[in-house]
Parts: sequence; structure tokens; C-alpha cells
Amino acid sequence: MTSKKGLPPIVYIAGSLALAGLGYAVYNKLNTAPAPIVTTGDRTSTTQVAFDVPSTVPTGTIVKIGGATSMVQFNKALKTGFEQKFPGVQALTLASSSNRGLADVAAGTIDITGVSRELTAADKDRGLVAVPIIKDKIAIVVGKNNAFTSGLTSAQVAKIFTGEIKNWSEVGGKSLPIRPILRPIDSGTHQSFQDLGLQEKNFGSGGNFKVLERDATTPLLQALGNDGIGYATYAQVANQSTVRVMAIDGATPELSGYPYRRTLAYVYKHPPNDAVKAFLGFTTSREGKELISQQSQNK
Repeated sequence: MTSKKGLPPIVYIAGSLALAGLGYAVYNKLNTAPAPIVTTGDRTSTTQVAFDVPSTVPTGTIVKIGGATSMVQFNKALKTGFEQKFPGVQALTLASSSNRGLADVAAGTIDITGVSRELTAADKDRGLVAVPIIKDKIAIVVGKNNAFTSGLTSAQVAKIFTGEIKNWSEVGGKSLPIRPILRPIDSGTHQSFQDLGLQEKNFGSGGNFKVLERDATTPLLQALGNDGIGYATYAQVANQSTVRVMAIDGATPELSGYPYRRTLAYVYKHPPNDAVKAFLGFTTSREGKELISQQSQNK
């Protein structure tokens, strides 16, 4: 009895599965939003994203940018650079908060939003895509006339902001109630600091706790007085003459051992429109990265 010619069944099946897998990979690549690739480290991120650096941008192009107040300085620098490089275009910027900006992008009322927190699964389900631009630190600050001049441990910080530690004498200072100053709940910095600094607990409430009505750093600094303690983007407070940035676990924000680190990003809704492509192409270009780096160093 002679055997039929051809591939053995097991080889035929394996080959079919391989071809099917290749076809799915190609389909998946063509139908998946391009994801940012971010380098690690403590210095400015050299982000690589799937946006081409524009050589020209049509006159009359308008890109609307909103979101986190911690992104204001980067928004302004990139707006100026973008408009100077491409005459006749406009970048309209208005800061609110990370959550408000994400809602506006999802609704299509703005094109891009700055965020100071990670995207949630719900954010991603709405088609939102983050483009990380820089590593950032959250500073813990007190008023310059606060009698407490030592540093804190991260455990002490957590207990202060959860309300377990209520008096400066409990951390080695004078007997004076501690007054934690909190940003609004929709603030990205508020949410990031809860994730990074509160050890999976919630912020305290009542008593000496004060919650700001809007997400802005200036009102927070003004509210500190001689007994308050708050948190803010380091770049916004490093050169402030009215406050003192505290060392945490023996490290100040410019040092590698500092514990409160996060990533700032721009977010758009997939698929990006032409204005988004142009602005993020400029932002992730060599020129855009230099502007971001300059702002991070001008603390």
C-alpha cells in the first residue's frame, strides 16, 4: 500500500496556525493606536512617539490645549515656539485641572489636555491616549516663617495628610496644630500625591484641613501661613521666596532619592486630528524637547 504525497498533517496544521497568527499581527498593528515609548531615568524624558515632525502647518490651524495647572509653563513655552515656527497658526491654552481637561478632550471641546496623573482604564476606554513629555516631582512645602525647619520622613508625611499626626510637636517641632492645605479633588496633582504619598490611604478631612476651591499653586502658597503644609509641582515652587521646600527621607526634590515622582503628559483622543498631529509633532521634535527641558531647568 503506497502513502499519499504531501506534508504530514502536523506540519500542515502548524503552518496554517503560523499564517493565521501573522495575519492577525498585521491586522492588529494596522488597527491599534500608536503607543508612546518612554525612556526611564531621573532626567527629562526623551519621549519617542508616532508623530512626524511637521515641515509646514497650514495657515489658520488652531489647536486648543487645556488641563493640568502643573503643565502651564510647558504649555506657554510650546505655544510660543509652535506659533513662531509656523506663522499663521494658533495654540490656545487654558489651565483647569487634569480631570476637567480629560473630560473636555473626550467631549471634543479641546484638542489636547495636559495631565499630571496616569490614565485610568475608563480614560482609555474613551479613546484617550497619553504622550508622556517629562518626569516631574511633587514638593512638600511650608511657609518660610514656619518654625519647623527640619525634614520629614515619608511615613510622617502620610500621617500628616491622613490626619493621624495633628501637631508639629509630634514631628519634633513646636506645639502648634498642623494645617494641611489640600488641592481640589479633581486636581491631577492631588490624585498623584494621594497615590504616591498616602500609602494607599485617603486624605483627612475636617479639623484643620483646608481644601482649595480651585487647582492653582498661588492660592496654596498664600494659605500656608506659619502652620500650614501643602504639596505642589516642584518647578512651580523651587524659586518661591515665600515658602520652603522640605526634605523627605533626607532628600530634596532635585536628588535621585526623592520619593514623590510622576510623569506629566499630553493626552488626545484617538484618532488625532491634523492640529493635534502638528502640535505633538512639534512637541516631540528636538526643538520641542529643548523647550521642555529649558522650562524644567528654569525652576
